[in-house]
Amino acid sequence: MVKEERLQIIINTLDKDSKVRLDALSALLNVSEDTVRRDIKELDSQGLLRAVRGGAISRSPIPQHYRDREKYNQQHKQAIANKALQFLKDGQVVFFDGGTSVVALATILPTDLKITIITNSFPVANILEDHPSAEVIFAGGRLQKTAFTTIGQETIDTFKKVRADICMLGICSLHHSMGITSIIYEDAQLNNIMISQAQKTIALSALEKINTVEPYYVCPVDDVDVIITETDPDNAILVPYKNLGIEVI
Repeated sequence: MVKEERLQIIINTLDKDSKVRLDALSALLNVSEDTVRRDIKELDSQGLLRAVRGGAISRSPIPQHYRDREKYNQQHKQAIANKALQFLKDGQVVFFDGGTSVVALATILPTDLKITIITNSFPVANILEDHPSAEVIFAGGRLQKTAFTTIGQETIDTFKKVRADICMLGICSLHHSMGITSIIYEDAQLNNIMISQAQKTIALSALEKINTVEPYYVCPVDDVDVIITETDPDNAILVPYKNLGIEVI
């Protein structure tokens, strides 16, 4: 079997199972584990998967730039936002990060909802600028141009000074054993702080981000209290998260 055929089989297997193991691929491809390891390393360098100890796992398929993400799977984001709305009540202090599902939630806040939103997202702040009942505290800092958010120590310090009722967290990648991860180092740092400063964390995640991993670690998955996706909560992909005691909606 030529190398190109092996690489395609690895990708096809990963698409089906979300993860692959060196020993299983070695048997499937009839080559050594060292050969499989080199193949996985090459695919990782191309951004097609994420190499992990003993094998590989899927990467998040979501576009990186905000302008691309805001147009991607809008119907799914709206379904997620509609489910998330039930958790917001009068008098709460809530963190909104810069995820596009969180932005979708900001667009549907009832005009009579008396709530304080603390965010580092320019789109969220812009949407809520004219909201008659929501107080908005914007966390300043250095502009992350691809995400239209602020990052850095000043941003972190703002969130550290608040004990929020809820953190609404847009997910980059989520895996039941590898935890929550991000493609941007500073985002991972900030998300970790937001989660630690909130009494409840609600992860807003399209199903295609489930069982994927990126390089920068945020926290264990069971630091999240609720996972909201666009699909039926009884979907088999979500069972491992329920088994961890996480509420899945």
